Amino acid sequence: MRATARSLPTRAITVFSGTVGVALKIAFLSIVNAIAIWAAVVLLDHHKWRAVVLLLFATAAIDAIYLVRRWTLPLKFLIPGTVFLLAFQVIPVIYTINVAFTNYSTGHILSKSQAIAGIKSNSLTEAENGKSYTMAAARDKAGGLVLVLQDEDTGKTYVGSRSGLRPLPRSDVTISEGDITGVRGYHLLQGTELVGLDTELSAFTVPVGGAKAIQPQGLDSAVVLERTLRYDPKTDEFIRFKDGAVFRDNGRGSFVSSAGQELEPGWKTHVGGRNFGRIIHSPLIRKPFLQVFVWTLAFATLVVLFSFALGLLLAITLNKPGLALQRTYRALLIIPYAVPAFLSLLVWQGLLNDPGPVNHLFHTNIAWLFDVWPARAAVILVSVWLTVPYFFLVSLGALQSIPAELIEAARVDGAGALQVFRKVTLPLLLVAVAPLMIASFAFNFNNFNNIYLLTSGGPAMGNSPIAGATDILISYTYKIAFAAGKGQDYGLASAIGIFIFFVVATISAVSFSRTKALENLA
Repeated sequence: MRATARSLPTRAITVFSGTVGVALKIAFLSIVNAIAIWAAVVLLDHHKWRAVVLLLFATAAIDAIYLVRRWTLPLKFLIPGTVFLLAFQVIPVIYTINVAFTNYSTGHILSKSQAIAGIKSNSLTEAENGKSYTMAAARDKAGGLVLVLQDEDTGKTYVGSRSGLRPLPRSDVTISEGDITGVRGYHLLQGTELVGLDTELSAFTVPVGGAKAIQPQGLDSAVVLERTLRYDPKTDEFIRFKDGAVFRDNGRGSFVSSAGQELEPGWKTHVGGRNFGRIIHSPLIRKPFLQVFVWTLAFATLVVLFSFALGLLLAITLNKPGLALQRTYRALLIIPYAVPAFLSLLVWQGLLNDPGPVNHLFHTNIAWLFDVWPARAAVILVSVWLTVPYFFLVSLGALQSIPAELIEAARVDGAGALQVFRKVTLPLLLVAVAPLMIASFAFNFNNFNNIYLLTSGGPAMGNSPIAGATDILISYTYKIAFAAGKGQDYGLASAIGIFIFFVVATISAVSFSRTKALENLA
């Protein structure tokens, strides 16, 4: 029976060999090729020729690797890991770096051609003494969108296309209760055919001479609008009709006049190191950024030091043999580590609210979440409460791995309890725990949940509309990405994200190099 049980995994694996394995392989490659074909069509539609060539080459290589049986065996195991590494690590990092050197933000998310079309559309305003029309959307025989129009003043009917306005015999149009319900020679769009037509209609205009055009207003009416701007494709400029002001490409994704007026929308473009320069040179960004940076260092350092000190103290206390209820105490200390952190943070937010159970229990009136220093103390204390079980576990394991002979030898040599701890226990303990402290520092340096779920980065700082008193760099970056200036500022947020990476990497590298001294000491 035991031999049969031990052979079950081997027998299960053999099921997927032979014909079954080949069938599964063909099915897998078929799915991969189908996805590749779909992706190639999308890329071709966006004229991404290099990406298409790379995609086809990679797909052909995967097919060859899994269909050839001999020399490609190692690659069969490397390919899945490589694909996931590229998809979830390399590509996001490259994309973040690319965004950091662009002006990608609210108002700058389109391509230049799309932005020009948007400015043209936005430049249309209702013409003085302009006409209003009852409207119905329709398709011509070629399937193109047209507007069937009736002048509300004269009752005359027209058909409007992108090329212009053409009279339509009144007898060809059926009107019921003020609505156009039929038209000869055209297919009137009704019911479900109107679903999703809003976007197409909003960009549809019928030129009627000069700078004027008819544009739909909803699904059943249209008005004559007049352009306030004219685009000259030869000089790549917009000219305003009323005063002749010229708006030129400023090289940063916007058309700007000599007076500094900017047309919206803009477009996404590369701006070099401008986002990094904003961090250094813009007072509105530099000052709160430095304050947040200092607080982030203090927060991460204090949480790690307090958590390690308290966790080590509890580990030493509960490592003594023969202690009553030792297992019970250890189990209770693990509870904060076992409960999902986001639930604990939401509970703590309720406990520390004002008024809340904590203030009621201690007969205090402290605004834990709404005053600067109480809020900072609160996020540190709650973070320590969540981190102590981790350091308790690793410290307890490290203490139990220290040879008892070394401690006994130190005591025989006349060392006291404090000397034994300083000269023997702590150095040997740090050899195992120091790398974990560095990892914990990096984790708390980017501990978004503890800040955002407890205080949301607040309370607000008077010198910044974005940064709060308890914001760390990662929560500050999140706010910049989704609530800065005119809206989202992904370029600046990505630049700060790169800065965070280099800060953490530098601190970690220096700290890990220092741990070698501990190993030599041990």
